[in-house]
Amino acid sequence: DRVRERLVAPVSTGVYSAHPDDIDVDVAAPALNAALTRSGSLSGAVSEITGGSERAPGSAVLGLDGGMSGLVDALVARIELLGSAVRPGSTVTGLDRDGDRWIVRVVEPASEVSEPDPRTEGSVPADPPADPAPAEPVAVPAEAPALFDAVILAVDEPTARRLLAPHAPELAAVTAGSSPRIEIVTLVLDAPALDAAPRGSGVLTVPGTHTAKALTHSTAKWAWLRERAGSRHVVRVSFGSQDEDPATSALDDEAAAALALTEASALLGVELRADQLRGSHRARFVQAQPSAVLGAAARRAAAADAIAAVPGVGATGAWLSGTGLAQVVPHAKAEAERVRHALLWG
Repeated sequence: DRVRERLVAPVSTGVYSAHPDDIDVDVAAPALNAALTRSGSLSGAVSEITGGSERAPGSAVLGLDGGMSGLVDALVARIELLGSAVRPGSTVTGLDRDGDRWIVRVVEPASEVSEPDPRTEGSVPADPPADPAPAEPVAVPAEAPALFDAVILAVDEPTARRLLAPHAPELAAVTAGSSPRIEIVTLVLDAPALDAAPRGSGVLTVPGTHTAKALTHSTAKWAWLRERAGSRHVVRVSFGSQDEDPATSALDDEAAAALALTEASALLGVELRADQLRGSHRARFVQAQPSAVLGAAARRAAAADAIAAVPGVGATGAWLSGTGLAQVVPHAKAEAERVRHALLWG
């Protein structure tokens, strides 16, 4: 029990927002069960799986020089190179059938409304960012709506369910996955005491011991960020988990930053003062249910079957593939290929 609460729970709740009791071990660590039988102990099983190697914390985590936003920029550039367009801030309000084709109902930000560009005919509008709120939308004239051979929804589960409700009734019978609300407060600090990286690249907390579930010392973790930050430090504090709203949810941005600073000071074991804070940023999002949660695989398969039964429609995202780029990217490619193949060959 102590191993579970002190070692496993901080990882499962801090990274995946799920309690260990809800994790399917055969999915999370496929080799562990058999190794446990062979070795007769949990520590022996772990040693067998890892080969007894001593790996540095975070050594299996990779990133991009300049941050993950570079992936977004590259994706946009690729889309535009292929002759399509990205329409940020556009809100998709509905999908309508027109024979064998689809009409995508969209409202645009007021500042972006203009005459349709024939060069972008057939492009699928992007779903709007949740934070910050988009500009006040106005209805786009719908005298001649664009028709699409297919639509692929790369959105969160609630949005996908809302748009597909009129067309995939079987999807409503599939239980929705739990979607914990997460808030991450990023702090930029002038704090020489952090130069020694007192907790390495970060900390995961034991559930119930802190209001924060995790902390990442970003400038200790990523060399590219450390070089750009100079003498300053960047620290990210995460709040919210399964069945637990973020402690920051009822706070304004200033109070959320103050709470994150208090938590960072406690977790890093270093006094961090308000006068050392040079800036902060608050991000809110809904996290998809992790793939290793009990019953998640069957739920995802049932949802995928319900969507695949609708001609000309595909859906992808962590709620269907499981969390993490290693699962999201292959799923997205496979779903796009499934839709393409169906269009060509039926």
